[in-house]
Amino acid sequence: MALPVYGRIEGVVEYDSVEVMKIQSNTSLTDLKAKAAILVECSTGTVLLEKNSHERLPIASITKIMSMLLIMEAIDAGIISYDTKVTVSEYSWSFGGSQVWLEPGEVFTVDELLKAVAIHSANDATVALAEAVAGSEETFVAMMNQKARELGMKDTNFLDCTGLTDTGHFSSAYDIAVMSRELLLKHPEITKYTST
Repeated sequence: MALPVYGRIEGVVEYDSVEVMKIQSNTSLTDLKAKAAILVECSTGTVLLEKNSHERLPIASITKIMSMLLIMEAIDAGIISYDTKVTVSEYSWSFGGSQVWLEPGEVFTVDELLKAVAIHSANDATVALAEAVAGSEETFVAMMNQKARELGMKDTNFLDCTGLTDTGHFSSAYDIAVMSRELLLKHPEITKYTST
């Protein structure tokens, strides 16, 4: 999964590092087909465009943005390192959906698993890292929800670390922008993985 850092939207002119993005007066979100959207200038947090940005919607694998944020925080805190060896559990192996087909008992570094999460949106690798950080996915998900509260994400509730759960697992475009911005500003090294 690549994080949306730069993009082009009709009606928005490009900007350089000195000039702040300008919205052309004819910009209209009524033609935007998405149910919800937001465009935020990352360095300042200024909302440039939004449409239903607080609407709670299923987010699927976008969930992994918060998972990667907590993994990066665990690295910074010394709980794990990029070189930490992680043994794949039966539980992490059992996940369906997008995966890299890890086998129980296999050993990978955090660096290798983080690549699998960022590039392949691998559920098995995400759960393996969650277990390495918190001991269990359940504890990791509690940490995800706690972090969401700390960041002021009022329209978010996580039930797993992968996004596989539909009912009761949601976020909003605004909250996704908040956690994405936190990840990019506090852990710019994540782009080594998301830009590959």
